[in-house]
Amino acid sequence: MFCLQWLLPLDWLALWPLGSGRFMPWQPITYALLHADIWHLFFNMLGLWMFGAELEMLWGRRRYVQFLLASVLAAAVCQVLIGLLMSGMAPTIGASGALYGLLIASAILFPNRVVMPLFPPIPMKQRTFVMVFGGLELLQGLTGFTGVAHFAHLGGMLGGWLMMQHWRRSSVRPWRR
Repeated sequence: MFCLQWLLPLDWLALWPLGSGRFMPWQPITYALLHADIWHLFFNMLGLWMFGAELEMLWGRRRYVQFLLASVLAAAVCQVLIGLLMSGMAPTIGASGALYGLLIASAILFPNRVVMPLFPPIPMKQRTFVMVFGGLELLQGLTGFTGVAHFAHLGGMLGGWLMMQHWRRSSVRPWRR
């Protein structure tokens, strides 16, 4: 999709705000397939590999895909709602909402695992890492740091957390194979 978007105009797949006149029903899913540049794609895929590979092995492919979809959809809903409040007209693209969902799931399942983020390169427990990243996203979103869909990231975390809570309350416990 990344290469195709440079050859063809695929902006109709991006998530457009409701008031833009360009919003379509498929966009809350398809926006996650597009990326702004090679670095956006690289860091999203690196995060999906780092945090998602183990979760996919733990849950199985079907549950993993369900989890990613829940995170992507929750990120889209949050971004659309924030777009209504802030009257922005820029589209949203990228799989970061899914990545932030995986971050929260990984922190819930492995809270004491030590990770070494790229920036800053300081070892910290996964629980702390996710709280710091979530706090930074909230701070940047509230202070108007533009160009990044901070509330979509937080929405992805919320969707991931809600899916984990649903699995804990139901008979579905994919992490207890």
